[in-house]
Amino acid sequence: MALTDALCRNAACPPDKARVRLSDSGGLYLEVTPNGSRRWFWKYHFQEKEKRLSLGHYTEVGSKKVRVSLREARDARDDARRLLRAGTDPVQRRRLDKLSRQVSAEDTFEAVAREFHATKRSGWSPRYGARWLERMEKDLFPWIGSLPLRDVTAPLLLYTLRRIEKRGAHETAHTLRQTSGQVFRFGIATGRCDRNPAPDLHGALVPVIVKHMAAVIETDGAARLMRAIAAYEGQPLTRAALELAALLFQRPGNIRQMAWAEIDFERALWTIPAAKMKRTVHGKLNGRPHLVPLAPRALEILQDLQPISACSVYVFPSLLSNRRCMSENTLRTALRRMGYTNDEMTPHGFRAMARTILVEQLNVNPDVIEAQLAHVKSGPLGAAYDRAEFLNQRRTMMVQWADYLDALRRGEPDPAGRALGKRPKKKAAGRGA
Repeated sequence: MALTDALCRNAACPPDKARVRLSDSGGLYLEVTPNGSRRWFWKYHFQEKEKRLSLGHYTEVGSKKVRVSLREARDARDDARRLLRAGTDPVQRRRLDKLSRQVSAEDTFEAVAREFHATKRSGWSPRYGARWLERMEKDLFPWIGSLPLRDVTAPLLLYTLRRIEKRGAHETAHTLRQTSGQVFRFGIATGRCDRNPAPDLHGALVPVIVKHMAAVIETDGAARLMRAIAAYEGQPLTRAALELAALLFQRPGNIRQMAWAEIDFERALWTIPAAKMKRTVHGKLNGRPHLVPLAPRALEILQDLQPISACSVYVFPSLLSNRRCMSENTLRTALRRMGYTNDEMTPHGFRAMARTILVEQLNVNPDVIEAQLAHVKSGPLGAAYDRAEFLNQRRTMMVQWADYLDALRRGEPDPAGRALGKRPKKKAAGRGA
């Protein structure tokens, strides 16, 4: 006898039985248990073995759960019978379909991107890793994250990136084109896609106008800057930090975090630990420290600071607590007080000032300057430019640079000649003098 909805709704199982099975037609039956559960099953034979396929729970009136009605159960039975007639085991087909869905879920742009992030983040700084994923979650995942990686084409990626452009975030759009390329390359390596569409978008986005950090790079401007630093009436520590930033042209963060333990007065050397340098995580853990030769003027400044900040680990401690270093805004604010806008000079600009003037006015070998700037050489010969390789040349350069800045501050007519060791010739005395 075929089942009806009324029979299914009222079906019950006595407490003394494990289950009751109410048969429909074609091997379909409803299994009822004492706890009120009602489940559909279809019994069939495959390769001379009896098997059964679960077709879901029977729909209950008022239930909030999505369950299978009598009609839906019969339709599912018929679909399974067609598979069986074609020689396919319905249970095995269901397992394959489930596995396929799982694999498909792991092949989406978001899934591959997160897997790539998890693979690479141990070699990234925590800040970069967090920022990388944050951009993806904000601008790419909501639009293409659920799509299979191989289905994300160049036009689709371009459409997504142009949404970012429309809000004026042109640099972010270019950055995400590059980071999405990382995801596609990882997808190719792991067999989730066949090609990387990101390079196809080269030239398709609004160009980014790169604005370099403002810096004084002319000799007249450098002379005015050095005189302004000498005349600065703020905190002595701030004035000293500004002058050392000009003398040593290291990154502002390294200047602020300079520690007394890193200064060797006898060797006239500042040793910056690898962990403080702008490097990859591997470079911070395994790289060599960066050596900075100290000219006599730099040593003099540091010696004058010892009575002021020797009680702190830092050469430039915070005014609020000697357990912290100087704030990152201190030098920038000091430059503003001296009359320099953000478009004229920044703390990072001391590096550009030294890089430009050392080449153009003092004819210093650019490789020596790059070593002092701690710029890593790219390519297979990069390791040859060890930071200690040009140490002697850099010692000479730093003395020349300090002398040159001092001559600029004093307003001497030929500061380049003075820095290069030239001295004005004495006028020959006349006869009988």
